[in-house]
Amino acid sequence: QVQLVESGGGLVQPGGSRTLSCAASGSIISSYTVGWYRQTPGKQRELVAAIGPGGRTNYVDSVKGRFTISRDAAKNTVALQMNSLKPEDTAVYYCNANAFGSGRPYDYWGQGTQVTVSS
Repeated sequence: QVQLVESGGGLVQPGGSRTLSCAASGSIISSYTVGWYRQTPGKQRELVAAIGPGGRTNYVDSVKGRFTISRDAAKNTVALQMNSLKPEDTAVYYCNANAFGSGRPYDYWGQGTQVTVSS
């Protein structure tokens, strides 16, 4: 069982930066593929960025060059550094950890953290 807790959300001005953190307990997060998703009212949850156990990363086109996902194995956390923020980045951001082992999938979600980009 993995527990995920996001932090770092808040209000930020357009063009500003924010770093979200996903802290894991109960298991070693580097064993999982960890993704940051975001969701706005009435829309489906969207994968923003992900990092695999080997460190490979991928990003949705709309955040490439602006967002960076990284993992701190010592702290058992995954961060999402967000730069050059735009109003359209406003959403609730969720951390997800997933893996497959012992013949079954594992899929865990945090509670979400609100990011609002507005002047």
